[in-house]
Amino acid sequence: MRPIWKGAITFGLVTIPVGLFAATEDKRPKFKQLRESDHSAIKYKRVAETDGTEVQYENIVKGYEFEKGRFVVFSSGELGDIMKGVAGGTVDVKQFVPASDIDPIYYRTSYYLAPEKTGLKAYKILLAALEEGAMVGLAKAAIREREYLVTLRADEGVLVMETMYWPDEIREPAFETLQEEVEVTGDEVKMAQMLIDNLTTGFDPSEWNDESREAIEAAAQAKVDGQEIVAPEAPQPTGVVDLMEALKASVEATKAQKAG
Repeated sequence: MRPIWKGAITFGLVTIPVGLFAATEDKRPKFKQLRESDHSAIKYKRVAETDGTEVQYENIVKGYEFEKGRFVVFSSGELGDIMKGVAGGTVDVKQFVPASDIDPIYYRTSYYLAPEKTGLKAYKILLAALEEGAMVGLAKAAIREREYLVTLRADEGVLVMETMYWPDEIREPAFETLQEEVEVTGDEVKMAQMLIDNLTTGFDPSEWNDESREAIEAAAQAKVDGQEIVAPEAPQPTGVVDLMEALKASVEATKAQKAG
């Protein structure tokens, strides 16, 4: 793998040179748009709104819209200088916190941080300290002309960096339906807890797979082989049932499943 970015982790007076690598990959089926008549691929052009003229990539600049329809323009060099002034190519750890303190809604994307040879010992020390303390580092990082709030955590011998949303990017869950008063009985809650207990196990990643991706890949292969695609019947939604009875039936079903 090639690093997306190279920089350094800093905490206190310690500096650890590192490379940043994508920790995940998107395997969702990808479709291209084609012309129906001959399946020629459709390409997109960058055109100016005012006259429809195609604009070459090297002639495109970045504009910040400060008012509707009014922009100030920044060159890549100017943005690079701003980012250097903000974070300077480092993952600057400001504090360490228990991982449980951070709501998962803040997390964006996972990356691996691999050490350069000169920083291997310091990297291993930080890795061991995070593992033993069950803590994560809270930091700022400037990557590709953008500053991120990030966490650093230890995971099976490697440091994982998670980019995060800034607090003011998290929307308030203002839903009118949540303001409505409904009666929830203690028995209903206890029954729901029993259902949760019956379905509680450890997380095993090997037990999970993307059935929609597998179905599309199988259908695509069937088309390649000249076979007819037969769609499976979708399950029909059940009618409205008594909630308590549904909870009881679910508890019994999961109890038998767990025993089996």
